[in-house]
Amino acid sequence: MLDAAQFQAGERLRADFTRGQMMPRITANWDASVAEGRRGGDSGLADLTDAALAARLRVEKAIDAVGPELGSVLLDFCCFLTGIEEIERARRWPARSAKIVLRVALSNLARHYGYATAAMGAQRDRLRHWGTEDYRPKIA
Repeated sequence: MLDAAQFQAGERLRADFTRGQMMPRITANWDASVAEGRRGGDSGLADLTDAALAARLRVEKAIDAVGPELGSVLLDFCCFLTGIEEIERARRWPARSAKIVLRVALSNLARHYGYATAAMGAQRDRLRHWGTEDYRPKIA
């Protein structure tokens, strides 16, 4: 269903999402004690490393590049690993429509990352130039 550029773009988004520690907590945070006064205050942004902050910025730029409508589908599918059928059910879309939307979103994401495949003409293996057939450049 996906080409290599689309797959690679989705994996890169997921890697940045993971590096940015953007997954919501499922369990309680036992790192911060009540006596330190750190529970629930600043949401832990001061504890993030520079690499995590940079990864969060990359995710934000990628979602902005594809747009908020397509970005939410990308986050659900690539980052939260939600299945296609579940995405369709949650958004009340027709069956098999999420595949099309996901392909468009991943194509836009691949273009943002520079993974989009380049268009090639019919004569890929021939060297093309403006000179005549017997033209050879002079090397000085």
